[in-house]
Amino acid sequence: MPRVVSFHYTLRDPSGRVLDTSAGNDPITYIEGAGQIIPGLDQQLRDAQLDEKRKVIVPAAQAYGERDPEQVQRVKRELLPIDGELKVGDQFQAGADRHAPIVTVTAIEGEDVVLDANHPLAGVELTFDVQVTAVREATEAEQQRGHVHGGEGCCGGGGGECGCGGH
Repeated sequence: MPRVVSFHYTLRDPSGRVLDTSAGNDPITYIEGAGQIIPGLDQQLRDAQLDEKRKVIVPAAQAYGERDPEQVQRVKRELLPIDGELKVGDQFQAGADRHAPIVTVTAIEGEDVVLDANHPLAGVELTFDVQVTAVREATEAEQQRGHVHGGEGCCGGGGGECGCGGH
């Protein structure tokens, strides 16, 4: 039976630079195998126990994937849905659909803009310093719905967006 695991983390890149941390916030809570965290971290935490501290190294292929050169495109500036100034490093959603990819401006060359739809951490080996704060078996309802019920952040703060009644 899958477990519900909560943990605090600090994420570092290969040079040791901190990329993200849950310090000062609620821990991350997920159901094992439900695709809620990157696959390599999920897999390496499968046997983690309450209060355990662990360093987890996740290869790029098991994190955000390898960089895909086909995800880099050159487009005419006039075709972009952005008004105003555009600069290298800007990010925006590439379409009106909320599932459209987020793209990053990597170059501006005259009337052309180079956009990269790769995840910013694609191709990067990630190191997580993890402390497990809670472990329990997932309920039948959680397994069926694919997310954790109860507590902070459940179903968008209890508003029932998942269709589970807003408990």
